[in-house]
Amino acid sequence: MLIIDSQVHIWGENTVQRPWPDRGPPGRETPLGKDELLGEMDQAGVDSVVIVPPFWEGDRNDLALAAAQVHPDRFAVMGRLNPENLALRGRVKRWREEPGMLGLRCSFHAPSVRPWLIEGHMDWVWREAEEGAVPIYLYLNTEDLDHVDRIAQRHPGLRLALDHLCLPIDKKDDEAFANLDKVLELAKQPNIAVKASWMPNFSTQPYPYRNLFGYLRQVIDAFGPQRTFWGSEFSCLKRVSYRDCVTMFAEQMSWLSAEDLAWIMGKGLSRWLGWNPRAAL
Repeated sequence: MLIIDSQVHIWGENTVQRPWPDRGPPGRETPLGKDELLGEMDQAGVDSVVIVPPFWEGDRNDLALAAAQVHPDRFAVMGRLNPENLALRGRVKRWREEPGMLGLRCSFHAPSVRPWLIEGHMDWVWREAEEGAVPIYLYLNTEDLDHVDRIAQRHPGLRLALDHLCLPIDKKDDEAFANLDKVLELAKQPNIAVKASWMPNFSTQPYPYRNLFGYLRQVIDAFGPQRTFWGSEFSCLKRVSYRDCVTMFAEQMSWLSAEDLAWIMGKGLSRWLGWNPRAAL
């Protein structure tokens, strides 16, 4: 079974040469680089990873692309952009021409960037991404899902995936899933998928986090295994091993058939993003 992690961050130090904007602290104190990540992937049994450049480092993709270009069978990138950068107009439709680049990751979860979504700053990005068949990861709060619904309807050829099921990162257990019904409603749009990523973060129980299984079953039933993508968000895990993130799905969810599991653990993401790591070399 091909195992593709739908999201891990890598990043460098905050230096004069690569300064960070004031967007909050990183996921952990020590930066995670490609070499450390490769070692962790090998131990966990993860074949490939979609690297998402982290929000706290700014709208830059250099380290992620460098990793993907050295290891095209292990890494690919969902890159960032600032929609107010006029120099990018006309380039999004050609976004995937950059070696290692699969699409875009757009964050709207913080007050500083939420206006990009709700005030129409992204309208040109949606149009160009649809024209260029550029898939997009979306990180936002459930209160803004109505905007996503409208975008999906206006741009039926645009593939959108909702990060971390749009769960509030500071909530746990049932409280974290209080608005899951709003996410499930979007399953009616065939161009919307979900990332069941960073799931251990939302449980106070020990491995295998069985109190989440009922919610995850609702998600898989609504979107289907072909539009539900496993991910670890390993770079921000606090108390969980990378291997446990894999086996939580691959070994503990006994109701999933082998075929369904294959779609969730990598086959579905591979098709959605148009990336076959095994053919990358």
